Amino acid sequence: EEWRIRPSSPPPAHRPSPPRTMSSVSRIVQARQDLAAVYRLCDRMGLNEGICNHLTALVPGTRDKFLVIRYGLLWSEVTPENLVLVDEKGTIVEGEGPVETTAFQIHRAIHMADPDKYQCVLHTHMPYATALCCIEDFELKMCHQNSCRFWNDVAYDPVFNGLVLDDNEGERLAATMEGKMAFMHRSHGVIVCGRSIASAFDDLYYLERAAQVQVYAMSTGAKLSLIDDDKAKFVKEQMDKGKEEWAKEHLEALKRDLVRSDPAFLTGGANGRKRGRN
Repeated sequence: EEWRIRPSSPPPAHRPSPPRTMSSVSRIVQARQDLAAVYRLCDRMGLNEGICNHLTALVPGTRDKFLVIRYGLLWSEVTPENLVLVDEKGTIVEGEGPVETTAFQIHRAIHMADPDKYQCVLHTHMPYATALCCIEDFELKMCHQNSCRFWNDVAYDPVFNGLVLDDNEGERLAATMEGKMAFMHRSHGVIVCGRSIASAFDDLYYLERAAQVQVYAMSTGAKLSLIDDDKAKFVKEQMDKGKEEWAKEHLEALKRDLVRSDPAFLTGGANGRKRGRN
């Protein structure tokens, strides 16, 4: 039971909710669709492990409630409807739990550290970036164009304290991020954050690609050819100018492909069968 957060009593659905405008409802629907799509895409790309790892997004218009997967679902089973809405106290507000405790502790702490900046928090053990977390000099080297988008924006935590099952460790991780958008944790995995679901996913995707290139280059045994700080900074500034728009277009293109392969995905049918309640 220490691993899971279950719905409180009385059922959250009976609690009065503040009225929502059509625009806020539309934004919430969009957030559910985008986050569910990112779960599916990461599953397709092999960036997750079993039913572990977790991706969350703050509910638009709030600073203390976020969407997360129901524990026990495969990422290929996630739909907009079966995402669980949980608050900063661990209360399930909408949907059916349980929610994994590590998911709650890590993501609550990071979202609450800076709700404006950390709108979306993605934690995975994706293989190439995680491989870099398992070597003595665990650092993303500025050896490729994709690496430069993370110049001076990766926090490194050399302290591994086991599973994140309490407030203290979650808050320690959040503090160690020091405002960076990406985080590499020794012997564990990575966290990538964004001001939108699209931008966080885009960075997650390119962090893994940059790590893959680095691992391949290191496997040759030859010395890495590094880009100097001034040039890496320049390339990051170039990328930052168009990053949000490029990220949005990237996610929308991949969502179209998801719908082509599973037309019922957005409505919860077929492979995206409904699980839980909203």
